[in-house]
Amino acid sequence: MKFLTLSPDVRKARDLGAPVVALESTIITHGMPYPENLETARQVERTVREAGATPATIAVLNGQLNIGLTDAQLARLARTPDVAKLSRADLAVCLARGGTGSTTVAATMIAAHLAGIAVFATGGIGGVHRGAEQSFDISADLQELAQTPVTVVSAGAKAILDLPKTLELLETLGVPVIAVGQDSFPAFWSAQSGLPAPLRMDHAGQIAAAHRMRAQLGLPGGQLVANPIPEAHEIPASRLAPLIARASREADDQGITGKAVSPYLLKRLGDLTGGQTLKANIALVLNNARLAAAIAAELVRH
Repeated sequence: MKFLTLSPDVRKARDLGAPVVALESTIITHGMPYPENLETARQVERTVREAGATPATIAVLNGQLNIGLTDAQLARLARTPDVAKLSRADLAVCLARGGTGSTTVAATMIAAHLAGIAVFATGGIGGVHRGAEQSFDISADLQELAQTPVTVVSAGAKAILDLPKTLELLETLGVPVIAVGQDSFPAFWSAQSGLPAPLRMDHAGQIAAAHRMRAQLGLPGGQLVANPIPEAHEIPASRLAPLIARASREADDQGITGKAVSPYLLKRLGDLTGGQTLKANIALVLNNARLAAAIAAELVRH
């Protein structure tokens, strides 16, 4: 595929049959301000390496789908304004036009699968937005999980979403939702959402075995691994709930819709918590990177 470019590190790892973990790039371009975005991207990659896997941050640069970025490419992307936010619907158009864009969960899954990467670490997936019964605002991440065979390690779905409806739709789509080490579904910045998790597994070996079994059964789609944020960094859901409601009202009042909603809410909540949500976001991404590296290592052992 002429449009697909593997970094030297990723190509070497693939040739050796070594574990590789895919990483998204919207966290760099839309999730955090500069320079925290670049520092976090480097820290996440370093965490994956320290856990024994090769990181593959994914982005479209000048019409090339890059699987793994050099440090110079990371730095340029972190400073580039108005980068397109790519999902399944617009990934091909951006490539065809020779454009530059960062990948959401859905687009990262597509790219990872094309490159033969089975495990992807992110912060939190998108899902059913609050008020979706009127707006029909539902993230493409959910449908992607139903059709693309990648295990996605997250801290659950973003807490700004309608979590009960998100879980209901994931069940309808046949997506395994696996909480790690607990019986409740985590809620991004909070370890507990108050909702029961559909499934529970306690270590990377079990999750890797479930990934292999889905392939053997011929089942489409991936797995959502919901890895709770470490206790030392979590923010109680009771504190966040009124702040999320306030930020959501402000977004409605300003007419913010579609792909712009999540970045706005994440930034506004950072302001309302004095930066606490940003620090928690970094902590949960690093925690997910470590688990994803362990799952990837288990997959290449068998």
